Amino acid sequence: AELIKVQARRMTANANPGFPCRVSLLDAEAGEEVILAHYEHQGADSPFRASHAIYVRVNAERAQPKTGEVPAMLRSRMLSLRAFDSEGMLIAANLTDGVNVEAAISELFDNQRAEYIHIHFAKMGCYAARVDRA
Repeated sequence: AELIKVQARRMTANANPGFPCRVSLLDAEAGEEVILAHYEHQGADSPFRASHAIYVRVNAERAQPKTGEVPAMLRSRMLSLRAFDSEGMLIAANLTDGVNVEAAISELFDNQRAEYIHIHFAKMGCYAARVDRA
């Protein structure tokens, strides 16, 4: 009941991949408990302010990817990339498979107005990650 009050649900992963944890940047194992939660990932004061669902593995440790490192959970999925400017306005977007994500990121950052990129899983739509210029 407490989770429902904060727009969240306790679930059990029934497949891997399928339940990507936004905190650990790892897929939950089948049978592992996860929380499906509402998360505001685009807090900019613009028409593109946005929130969506994310999975969080119970007892997840926060991932700290190195500059240029792409988490494995992004590699196995079709991704939607959205570039935003300093005012939180969407200025470009792209679809790519996870194998080619670096090229898609680079292409979006070729636009000097692009301050950051949000990555979403294209099929299920959940928010996956934010990419900032190095």
